[in-house]
Amino acid sequence: MDLTQIFKTKHPVIGVVHLLPLPTSPRWGSSLKAVIARAEQEATALASGGVDGLIIENFFDAPFTKESVDPAVVSAMSLVVQRLMNLVTLPIGVNVLRNDAQSAMAIATCTQAHFIRVNVLTGVMATDQGLIEGRAHELLRYRRELGSEVKIFADVLVKHARPLGSPNLTTAVQETIQRGLADAVILSGWSTGSPPSQEDLELASAAAGNTPVFIGSGASWENIPRLIQAADGVIVSSSLKRHGQIEQPIDPIRVSQFVEAMRRSLANQENQAKEKEDSTQQASVPEKLAARES
Repeated sequence: MDLTQIFKTKHPVIGVVHLLPLPTSPRWGSSLKAVIARAEQEATALASGGVDGLIIENFFDAPFTKESVDPAVVSAMSLVVQRLMNLVTLPIGVNVLRNDAQSAMAIATCTQAHFIRVNVLTGVMATDQGLIEGRAHELLRYRRELGSEVKIFADVLVKHARPLGSPNLTTAVQETIQRGLADAVILSGWSTGSPPSQEDLELASAAAGNTPVFIGSGASWENIPRLIQAADGVIVSSSLKRHGQIEQPIDPIRVSQFVEAMRRSLANQENQAKEKEDSTQQASVPEKLAARES
């Protein structure tokens, strides 16, 4: 998948909009108007800070259902996504927690969103909701049935979960792509706010080949210059909140700081690569001249 076709950049920053509790969730506040207002505020803050895309999550609906969410959640998320698509011009994705990939696909397809995030696409993970089994076969057939072009971004060894058996990151990445047909893979730390290790990102990128690899948690303006060296993009939220607190709204200053740190790091990488290439070419000039004279 060519990320520039969706995000207009090879290394996108995707900001997360954490929706306030939705209908039927334990903390539902009985006001969809408040949910929409908060979502619009966060989307605007992320867009003004320079992110390249958004993903909408029912983050505050915890404790989450293991599989299918209530129809009221699907209706509310569809409405919010449509409102945000009319508000900002950024590509938008959908994540229906904990693992309702079919509802996410339905919402994204009907609202003409661009991608979905699936926490468990393949394999079996032990989570606080119980055992969650990947259902790639159902999701891919459903996408075809809908005639949808929505892309699937799939977590590998997702956070807040443990795989059954001994985890092998390389195999997990390859199977998610080759057998689960994911369009991109996401690598996280063990929990929200915890980053993946540099070593794991490098292993995942090597295993993924031409498939994009995203950092899925724990990215901040301090560590993104290092982490992005081994990834194609990043999904970020916690560090962009006011005071870095997850329950707070997005802080546009923190967004700008994060985006600037990542862009500066990528620019430095490109300059270093160019300088190395130029020096290699210059070093080869005497050799070419000697070859011609002989």
